[in-house]
Amino acid sequence: MNIEIKSGRIVDPVNGKDEIQSLYVSEGKIVAIGKAPEGFLADQVVDASGCVVSPGFIDLCAYLREPGYEYKGTVASETFAAAKGGFTAVCCPPQTLPVNDSEAVTHLILDLARRAGFSKVYPIGALTKGLKGQQLSEVYSLKRAGCVGVGNSGRPVADLNVMKRCCEYAKTHDMSVFVRPEDVSLASDGCVHEGAVATRLGLPGIPALAETVAVSQLILLAEETGAHLHMSQLTAAKSVELVADAKKRGIRITADVSAQHLLLTDVSVSGFDSRFHCLPPFRTEADRLALIEGVNSGVIDAICSQHQPHEAAAKQAPFAESEPGISSIETVLPLLLGLERAATLSMDVLIRSLSVGAANVLGVQGGSLAEGQNADICIFDPNKQWVVNDETIKSSGKSTPWKGEELQGLVKATLVDGCIVYA
Repeated sequence: MNIEIKSGRIVDPVNGKDEIQSLYVSEGKIVAIGKAPEGFLADQVVDASGCVVSPGFIDLCAYLREPGYEYKGTVASETFAAAKGGFTAVCCPPQTLPVNDSEAVTHLILDLARRAGFSKVYPIGALTKGLKGQQLSEVYSLKRAGCVGVGNSGRPVADLNVMKRCCEYAKTHDMSVFVRPEDVSLASDGCVHEGAVATRLGLPGIPALAETVAVSQLILLAEETGAHLHMSQLTAAKSVELVADAKKRGIRITADVSAQHLLLTDVSVSGFDSRFHCLPPFRTEADRLALIEGVNSGVIDAICSQHQPHEAAAKQAPFAESEPGISSIETVLPLLLGLERAATLSMDVLIRSLSVGAANVLGVQGGSLAEGQNADICIFDPNKQWVVNDETIKSSGKSTPWKGEELQGLVKATLVDGCIVYA
C-alpha cells in the first residue's frame, strides 16, 4: 500500500530534519521525503497540514496486564491506547500472572500483540523466577523467545550477590537489565516522598536516599560486571548526578523518567487523592527540575509513560491502601507539549526522548524517518485541544490525575510498518 503524508512538519532528530515536507510510504517502508518517487501513486493521502510528523514513539514501560490481570486491561486494549498516544512500540514489564519468566508466557504476549495489530510489543522478561528475587530466570530462553531485556518489575532483589550473578548472566547473553532502583529497607512501606508533605498528611514516606543508594550500588555492579543496566523511572536529583558521572566514566548505564514525574511533585498529593499515588513517588520541585535538566542534557536517555491501568476499585481505597500507578500512555504527548510551549523542552528533545532515545536503549530499529526505515510514524496536531475523560481515554484504566482537564496536543494518526493502526 502506498501512503502520502502530505505537507506536515517533519521532525526527525536523528537526521537533523525540521521542515514542512511530504513523506511517502510504500510496502511498509519510508521511500521518500519531499518529492514522490518516480511512478508513485498514493492509495491513501493523509493531510498533515498543521501537524508534526515524527518517528513513532517507543515506550520503555507500559503494563499491558495480560495474561492474568485482564480485569485491569488487555494487550489489545492497552496497545490500542498506546497507538492513540502515538506509540508504535511498547515494552511490557514481566509482572503478569503467571510471571513472564518462561518462553511460553513470552510467546503468549507476542501472539496476543500480533492478533491485536496495534503497537509493537517488546516484552521484558523476569530477571528472577516468579520475580521473587532469589533464583535466576532462564535469560537465554527468554531472549530466544523474543524478550529484549530482563528486569524485576520494580520488585527488589535484596541480595546483592544474587543481583551480581544476574548481571553476569545477562552480560553473557548480551541482555540489558532493567531496574527501578530502590533500597527496600529504606523504602519500607512508604507511599509518598519523605518530606514535609508526608509529615503533614501522616503518610509513610520514602526518602530519596532509597533511590540514590540503589543507583550507587547498581553503577558499581555495572562497572564490575560490564553488564548494561538501565535505570527505570528515576525521580531524584542526586540520581541524575550519579548517572551523569557514571556515563562520563564509560560505564554502560542508561536511564529514563516518566512524563508525570516531569510535571508533578509531592505537593500534588496534598488532597489524599489516590490518582496521585504512584511508585516511585513524586518528589520535590528541585528534583523535578533536575530531571528536566537530565532530559535536556541527554543524561536521561528516554521518557516513558509508566502506564499502569487499574480497575476502578483499585483506586477507591484510602490513599496508602490504593494501588499505585496511573493510566498515562495517552497523556504523555500533550503533557510534554506543555513543557515545549513553556520552552522547558525543545521539540527536538521531546521527540528524541520518545523515539530514538528509547530505541537506542533497547538496541532495536526505530526512531528515524530516513528512507528505507520501517514506516513507524506518529502524526500529531500540537494545537488540538481535548478533554480527558472516560470516553476519550481508550485504555481500560481510567485513573489519571488529569481527568476532567483540557489538554493541548492530540495524535491524528499512527502508522506501524506502513499501516494506519490509529486515526
